[in-house]
Amino acid sequence: MKATSEEVLADLEARTKANIAYVAELIEMPLEALTYKENPNSWNVLECLEHLNLYGDFYLPEISKRIQESPYQPDLYFRSGLLGNYFAQSVLPKEKLNKIKTFKDKDPIGNKNLNVGTLHKFLDQQQQILELLHKSKNVSLTKTKTAISISPLLKLRLGDTFRVLVYHNQRHLEQASKVLAKAKEVLQTAS
Repeated sequence: MKATSEEVLADLEARTKANIAYVAELIEMPLEALTYKENPNSWNVLECLEHLNLYGDFYLPEISKRIQESPYQPDLYFRSGLLGNYFAQSVLPKEKLNKIKTFKDKDPIGNKNLNVGTLHKFLDQQQQILELLHKSKNVSLTKTKTAISISPLLKLRLGDTFRVLVYHNQRHLEQASKVLAKAKEVLQTAS
């Protein structure tokens, strides 16, 4: 992938704002719809969001630290790395989603403490992403590197890390949307 740094950041900002708008609507939904599960092993809407919050807990401080410490001036163009582009493309929402195994520490299933606060935490994290996207205009998206959650030994280019984080959010919000549609259908039939 080759695009201007400005184009990459604008795309990620637009996607993040769309994510914020969608989750802001979820706050109005009844808890019964947000906690509906098709089966015991599937995720409900709140679990989809908590999964994203767990990733945000790792990536937001990591990205912030790397932006603050970066000695690299911004580039006109962002050049995606081989591994970073692979990860970004693999989590990008598609018509037919490929299944990806969730790491145990990022699996929200069985967390009984999830409530509307889970949605508020997600919205707070999205505001942080918007702030970090803005701050990243002052550094190189290509030369600035971040650690990733699966291994501290692997590093991705900052632009790729943002792409993975934002695309992953989008992916699971689409999953949440499908769960919510099913929940509405079942709850309407039951009433």
